[in-house]
Amino acid sequence: MPRALVTGIAATAVATVLLTGSGAVSTPATATAPRQPHATDVRRVHIQDDFDSLGPEVRALKLDSGRTAHYIDDGPRDGKPVLYLGGTGTSARVAHMTDFLRSTRESLGLRLISVERNGFGDTEFDKGLGKADFARDALQVLDRVGVRKVSVIAISGGGPYAAELASLAPDRVQSLHLAAALPPYGAQRPYCSMSDEELGKSLEKQIADPRVWWALPDDSPTKRIPGFADTAFEDGARTYNQRGQKADPAPQVHEQKLYCERPGPDLSKLTAPVILYSGKKDTTVPPSTIDTWKQHLPGDPAVRSYADSGHDVQYRHWDQILVDLAGHTDRTVICYRGHSTMPPARIADPLVEKGRATLGTCAWQKSDGDGPTG
Repeated sequence: MPRALVTGIAATAVATVLLTGSGAVSTPATATAPRQPHATDVRRVHIQDDFDSLGPEVRALKLDSGRTAHYIDDGPRDGKPVLYLGGTGTSARVAHMTDFLRSTRESLGLRLISVERNGFGDTEFDKGLGKADFARDALQVLDRVGVRKVSVIAISGGGPYAAELASLAPDRVQSLHLAAALPPYGAQRPYCSMSDEELGKSLEKQIADPRVWWALPDDSPTKRIPGFADTAFEDGARTYNQRGQKADPAPQVHEQKLYCERPGPDLSKLTAPVILYSGKKDTTVPPSTIDTWKQHLPGDPAVRSYADSGHDVQYRHWDQILVDLAGHTDRTVICYRGHSTMPPARIADPLVEKGRATLGTCAWQKSDGDGPTG
């Protein structure tokens, strides 16, 4: 039999199996092809009925002020609402950077909402707006999506906005979580004495290249998260180029100058519990800022300080932050005997101290990442 004919018979037989599911088909022995490495058994293939998420959708909402707010609302409508305030130079979609623990968030029933700030991403720039304007816009977005009380998580440059919102509407804050969060109190940053032009010039290269903006130390635990760096770079590109603004530094300059405003807002009417998270290696928002926050927060806020983190504590310990946001503040996330768990702190903490467990999900112990990310 000609070789071409044998090959044709084999191909037809395989096609018949795949299309009809009729089972094995006999073909001449000379036509049997060797099984390819990692070949898929079609009988075990599950074709999904729903799409997998590619990350949260950015939505637009016309506000009473006439401005358009851009926001994400990701998670179950009946879930516990969380307002996510990202660091400076981030878009509404920055919360997507925490999706490496999405399954845990969904298991805890958290609904993540993020509102974009002035001049970043899809949001038009208005140099006349301040932090209080953002707080009012964010509260109106919450109203429109049916949320009255909300837990707030603020990261880095989101700190001053969290303080503004907590001062403006303390009764709407269910709990406040400040992770490596910049306080709008205490001494001003050195750049505050610079002119807008000088500050803009100093930021040009960072804003033009998100890889510079999001450069984390080589020993950062985020290097272990597959795709983390690329996700960060994508948000940086979105933040400074989404509307065709071509890395205009003006919105960034404006926001950083807002951080210079003193005095900060009055938080004396805030009654919600507060947790402060700090990395002992943080040189951007150093551990000393914990004391600055505590001087202006009522009551006695809880502090979680980590020796293994710098200005990435919000990612390295996002698992614990999620558990705290869900209201389980008496629990500690640990990896014990190869399994991730969240026992009461009175049980977990001694295990960690004795070296029998490690802080956070076991994923931190199992993963070495996907290669260099810088």
